[in-house]
Amino acid sequence: MAEEKSHLTDNNESLVLKLLSEKDMYGYEMIRTLRKRSENVFEKKAGMLYPLLHGLEGDGTLNSYEQYCRGKMRKYYSIAKEQKGEEDLDTQ
Repeated sequence: MAEEKSHLTDNNESLVLKLLSEKDMYGYEMIRTLRKRSENVFEKKAGMLYPLLHGLEGDGTLNSYEQYCRGKMRKYYSIAKEQKGEEDLDTQ
């Protein structure tokens, strides 16, 4: 069971990093993008995504910044520069 949870966490982390390798995004934007790309088959809930984002930010994998968009403050996530270099090596 613990191994299964580990695989799910690894898969979720990979999905988030793939999205953020394309552009900076806020949480709900990631959820919408995943839903759209999978034609509603793949659905992430905020209760799964935000703890993952906070964990990745806490360990230095992601950076975040706040920005107003249409009158709302949104927290955008990006891959830390050190991680971007490692991702580039992984894709070669």
